Amino acid sequence: MARSASLGEAKKVELPQGVLAYREAGEGPPVVFVHGLLVNADLWRNVVPAVARAGHRCLSPDWPLGSHEIPVRPDADLSPAGVADLIADFLEALDLTDATLVANDTGGALVQVLISRRPERVGRVVLASCDALERFFPPIFRFLPPGARLPGSAWVLAQALRPRMFRRLPFTFGWLSRRPVPEPVMDSYLRPARTDGGVRRDLRRFLAGVHRRYTLAAAGTFGAFDRPVLLAWAEDDRLFPMSLARRLADLFPDARLVPVADSATFVPEDQPAVLAGLITEFAGVPRR
Repeated sequence: MARSASLGEAKKVELPQGVLAYREAGEGPPVVFVHGLLVNADLWRNVVPAVARAGHRCLSPDWPLGSHEIPVRPDADLSPAGVADLIADFLEALDLTDATLVANDTGGALVQVLISRRPERVGRVVLASCDALERFFPPIFRFLPPGARLPGSAWVLAQALRPRMFRRLPFTFGWLSRRPVPEPVMDSYLRPARTDGGVRRDLRRFLAGVHRRYTLAAAGTFGAFDRPVLLAWAEDDRLFPMSLARRLADLFPDARLVPVADSATFVPEDQPAVLAGLITEFAGVPRR
């Protein structure tokens, strides 16, 4: 499936878990974007151009979280730890060092697990309103992991999200953004799970493994992560309140919390210009 042209050139890389599709734009120090559940690289379509223009190599993969193009191998580990390792394998396969990781929603939890396991190639981290500590998932979505253990559950979920009226309910996409996501983008998020059994298999396997033990265990290691962390957090997020962000920031030796006004969880959707500005300021101006 096509992704926004603003994300750059379409590429693929072979990883131990299978083929991963990604988009690349710009040149300079690497910035790797990590989206969350049931979205893909299109989440970053309005963020990447400004970051690339500022002198960064922007890489936006479709991680295997239910909206990806290519199913991974059936034996791939899609537990949260397994997907965190897949992200680390992506950095290794492209020989990316001192990378800035930018993560949102479920992707933030995966990046937290990654830096607790394989932080060697990570230079700094941006967490934009995301799962953390005991909120993996937040309460309104905690029905998803047990539900994923039922046969056919991923198909039911994919079909339930087909009617547009259901997409703005609180327990679907309604609390994730202040404004409706454009329909072509939403279609890129939801069509893969409707049309591809391999994508549904990947989605179900990931969902079945989600548990707060992963984020709580990761949090226990953050005191040893001495690289800079920026928390760009929606001020009035209903899913991940500012109190969660403050607790998370306190766990890192070098963290800064920046509230983002007029945004829900999907900061890249609601406030892309603000987020792009924060990323470029935080990542620094590359040397010419």
